[in-house]
Amino acid sequence: MTATVTLLRDPRRALLIGTVGLASAAILALAGQALVAQVAGDRGIAAVASSGDIVIGGVEVDVTGKSAEDARDEGWREAMKLAWKKAGGPAIPDGQLYGLVSSVVIEHEELGPNRYIARLGVVFDRARAGGLLGRGGTVTNSAPMLLVPVLMTGGANTVYQVRNPWQRAWAEYQPGASRVDYVRPSGAGGDSLLITYGQTGRRSRTWWRNVLDQFGASDVLVAIAHLDYEYPGGPVKGRFTARYGPDDEYLGTFTMTAPSQATLPAMLDKAVLRFNSMYEAALADGRLKPDATLNLGAPQIDPAIQQLIEMGRAAEAQERADRAAAAAARAARDAPAPTAVPSSDTAPNAPAANMGSYIVQFATPDAGAFDASLAAVRAAPGVRAAAATSTAIGGTSLMSVVYSGTAADLAAALRSRGFTVRQSGNAISISR
Repeated sequence: MTATVTLLRDPRRALLIGTVGLASAAILALAGQALVAQVAGDRGIAAVASSGDIVIGGVEVDVTGKSAEDARDEGWREAMKLAWKKAGGPAIPDGQLYGLVSSVVIEHEELGPNRYIARLGVVFDRARAGGLLGRGGTVTNSAPMLLVPVLMTGGANTVYQVRNPWQRAWAEYQPGASRVDYVRPSGAGGDSLLITYGQTGRRSRTWWRNVLDQFGASDVLVAIAHLDYEYPGGPVKGRFTARYGPDDEYLGTFTMTAPSQATLPAMLDKAVLRFNSMYEAALADGRLKPDATLNLGAPQIDPAIQQLIEMGRAAEAQERADRAAAAAARAARDAPAPTAVPSSDTAPNAPAANMGSYIVQFATPDAGAFDASLAAVRAAPGVRAAAATSTAIGGTSLMSVVYSGTAADLAAALRSRGFTVRQSGNAISISR
């Protein structure tokens, strides 16, 4: 009769295993969502395409006309004149002035039945207007500079982590007429992880070089906007600070105030122009040069430090040589006395030659020198066998040599092979 045993399953143990499995799956799912959330979503604003034209923004006009269309036309013509004056252009006929304008940018406008109020930007063609404005010649621009627009408000310091008006102001800025070559990331993908406010406090050149290489930049500019809102919809006070370089060097600061939250974009646009003026002034003064330490090419070591390194290496080599010589002397002292054995090269009735085992110390700067020295010793007359007992490539190695003669005879045989020989008792040191 066969008995069947059934193992009863513990329901509490099964429940525990199931709970742990579900918890692990939930943790993995949440971790995956957290990683995706770090780079997902609308985090930045792509910069507008820049051109070489001369852009004059922030031109305020308030004019009237017979109709709304007539008032707008009059407002645009007035903006062209004001922009030309703002650019420092000479007095020219209106018809010639209108021919220099390539486009008009509407920053803000309000239309009435016969009134036009607007803030406009006027773009002058560089090829036609550059000569009159003194900007037609070759202009020395800066190296590519990575721009990091930092917004400080409400206790948070952000760059591309969320969309913000400060990054938008820089994205909409037209830097074609600027001498500073701005590199403005869009903030998409991994930009929000690479470029953070914490990154501006790093001093590691290797870390900065890795970040700059991602965007083809040579150095970094940090534009900080600290905004304080007095109350919702009310005035906004801005404190702006310009810094540059991996050491976060200070360039200057200024303050502005927007009467209301609705006028904040206009204030930030003006702040961008102030920043550009500060950076151009720093470039003219020679301060806005790429940091040489960001170049990870051939490193340059101070001569004094290099000398200390060489002295340390020499002392270490001498210490190794002394240890090897002491080991060779101990091995020679402990070696058995030479014994007489019959030589295979002599006749059976010839007297036996004295055979001895000797320790030979030899310099081995590389593997080739090691092999060459060992082969040369084995080829010396009277040597019956030679084998390395201690190998130190780049230092001093030891070999045990069986020789039919005395230590002095072995030294003479090694000299005949072109070695420089130093003998101390049965210990022999050779070098080329």
